[in-house]
Amino acid sequence: MFSKILIFMAMSAISSPAFTAPEEVILLHGLCRTSRSMAKMESALTEAGYRVKNVDYPSRTASIQQIADDAIGKAVGDCQKDGAAKIDFVTHSLGGILVRSYLARHSVPSLGRVVMLAPPNQGSEVVDKLGWLFLFKWINGPAGSELGTGANSTPNKLGPATFPVGVIAGDRSINWINSLLIPGRDDGKVSVERTRLAGMSDHIVIHTAHPFIMRNSEAIRQTIQFLHTGGFNHASAKLDVPQQTRRDYNQSKVVPNHFW
Repeated sequence: MFSKILIFMAMSAISSPAFTAPEEVILLHGLCRTSRSMAKMESALTEAGYRVKNVDYPSRTASIQQIADDAIGKAVGDCQKDGAAKIDFVTHSLGGILVRSYLARHSVPSLGRVVMLAPPNQGSEVVDKLGWLFLFKWINGPAGSELGTGANSTPNKLGPATFPVGVIAGDRSINWINSLLIPGRDDGKVSVERTRLAGMSDHIVIHTAHPFIMRNSEAIRQTIQFLHTGGFNHASAKLDVPQQTRRDYNQSKVVPNHFW
């Protein structure tokens, strides 16, 4: 009887599929937004086979460092409890600076790849020109005031990337006032040039505006491409999507503008 039990256990082990620890993706929304803004990205990544943690955090109440430690620290801890073999990040705007801040001070042994959507990696002239206003400070909080272009701004003090990161920038604007303050191509909040980060693995520009880039189908497709391969698909990039632009414009009538 004992020998039969051993044979049964051996056969079960052979026939059972090998356990594969999950690859998890942490989503981080932007300033003055919520996790709902990343819902379409969350669904797409889930369909692509990733386990997703769509993090909601208060973006207007503390410094970048404090928000990063609280929001990312908890999310990373939860992924580690899940036994994740690899932890990736997909971020929008401020979310990318949070990741840079966190990784500059903390080690994530299971770190995979990072995709940043419209990150102010070198700050934004909008903060330089409007950051002194009471209304700006009241709406955007301490973190928003840290996003200027000066040498002492938080993004510019964090240094180059030391991890695999791809940056997706937009070059359409629905905010002509902000765009007047920004030199070169921009998405209404950040110039294409200032999304770039020293040490980044890849960079691509798509035709969409800052508030909608995380819902843009091409941005989502390129995000999954980078997570899979470590690079964007430049050859097949759909860079001219006038229909998407019209949808973005229509959405802008109902989405509030927070300067950022």
